[in-house]
Amino acid sequence: MTSAHTTTRRYVRYSDDLERPFPDEDELVRQIVEAMESANRQVAAKHRHGLRDAHAKSHGVVAGELRIQPDLPEHLAQGLFATGRTYPVIVRFSTAPGDLRSDQVPVQRGMAIKVIGVDGPRAVDDGLATQDFLLVNHPTLPFGTIGEYAKLQKLLEQQPRQSDQQLQVTGLAARTAARVLGQLGRPLPPAIETLAAANNHILGETFHSMAAIRYGEHVAKISAAPRTANVRALTGKPVRRKDGESALRDLVADFFTGQDAQYDVRAQLCVDVDRMPIEDASVPWPESLSPHQVVAVLHLPAQDPYSDARRRYADDVLSFNPWHALAAHRPLGSIMRSRRTAYPRSSDFRHHVNGIDHHEPSHIEELPA
Repeated sequence: MTSAHTTTRRYVRYSDDLERPFPDEDELVRQIVEAMESANRQVAAKHRHGLRDAHAKSHGVVAGELRIQPDLPEHLAQGLFATGRTYPVIVRFSTAPGDLRSDQVPVQRGMAIKVIGVDGPRAVDDGLATQDFLLVNHPTLPFGTIGEYAKLQKLLEQQPRQSDQQLQVTGLAARTAARVLGQLGRPLPPAIETLAAANNHILGETFHSMAAIRYGEHVAKISAAPRTANVRALTGKPVRRKDGESALRDLVADFFTGQDAQYDVRAQLCVDVDRMPIEDASVPWPESLSPHQVVAVLHLPAQDPYSDARRRYADDVLSFNPWHALAAHRPLGSIMRSRRTAYPRSSDFRHHVNGIDHHEPSHIEELPA
């Protein structure tokens, strides 16, 4: 973490003209939403229940607190993080596909954080008082522009027709290719990078926003990294085959039966829009240019993280959306702009199919025990 004496002058100042519309962006968004809805319909027909188009399978839903660090330096004391206060949060751990896959399939995992009781001007005029951070255990999005993302959605449209065994074989081939290319010093094609995930304990992962957001007067990516020794001990711990198709749910439940977890919530501020691009989420932001800086601690106490009532509430009632946000943390870049349309459409489909009204919590007590 850098010194509190670091000046704000080295950080890129936010302005509306930092974003650059992608060619044919509106048409690409239409194609993405169309492919997403096709996959949604296939999955809903398969399960006779509407699921999220991404991160459909949850592994634990946890009530906790986001404790903003006091006396942050000016460049970090922005937006939600401007003052050292504590907010209630709901955290949902999940798996990336928009279908209910075996936990033995090694794919990307997610941590969605819903901060409750957030006041201030909104990124969109939604009348809400929540701030969502959607994080994944990979620092970049291999299909990092809306043009590439449209291709990804076409691939994802085919996944509901693939078996878990097919996906496991594909993942093994991708990991082998990634290892060979890494030894040769060659970059990974986006498809291989996406499919080459390891299958480790979800609580030990470090989670990233992948795409940029506004950070008050600046621009940043957000991440959450294990803080306490008991969580760090889970980093890289493989999921065992004998633990079955719901291994991650069981691991999360076992952990929170008697332990607390803490994560450092960090901001990596943009210092160079050419080397740390906003419009291409596939490009890693070098830590040598701008390190991750701790701005808050996510505290998750021991609890039952997966009661039936809690699972139903988180999976069927709640929506997590990067545009549930303060204006000070407006999502940035073409991928994020596409989500402004895609996420509400997916949420509306899921709630309509299941005959359930969407509800955004205003108090942590609304999360069932």
